[in-house]
Amino acid sequence: MADALPDILAERLAVVFCGINPGMTAAAAGHHFAGRSNRFWRVIHLAGFTPEEIRPENDRTILRYGCGLTTVVERPTARADQLSMQDFVAAAGHFERKIARHAPRFVAFLGKAAYCALSGRRDVAWGPQPVPLGGAAAWVLPNPSGRNLAFSLDQLVGAYRELHQAADQSRPSRESLAAD
Repeated sequence: MADALPDILAERLAVVFCGINPGMTAAAAGHHFAGRSNRFWRVIHLAGFTPEEIRPENDRTILRYGCGLTTVVERPTARADQLSMQDFVAAAGHFERKIARHAPRFVAFLGKAAYCALSGRRDVAWGPQPVPLGGAAAWVLPNPSGRNLAFSLDQLVGAYRELHQAADQSRPSRESLAAD
């Protein structure tokens, strides 16, 4: 079985993008969103998070842009629907502590499944959520997987751009940083 995919995190990032769990290709490669059909790297570039499209093997460079990567469930699967509710329940406490420890301004769930499982809500809207998670503002974005045919590239970019704009607007001013 493939190993769990390592988190790419630092303290006080603007956004931590949170996948449901690692795919087998990503876990085997040791890099996030390594599947050929996954649109994550293209989408975050086009949405304004990065000045160029990062290649999966350079996934750690996302930290330069105030963003990090993690998953709710660490166990890799071929498809996210291979996870059970028990997988999410078992991962919930560790995940929330990880977010609280790293203190990003936003935690962005890629797809509704993980956020619904963690929040106990069945029906959530896309975008900002009313209740923070681990002290971070929670946001739900469409999953960029190539299997998610419900969203075109343009629709994905538009949804991710909304988060990018919210993160820019919530950025601490230089004056407040100097006061710390």
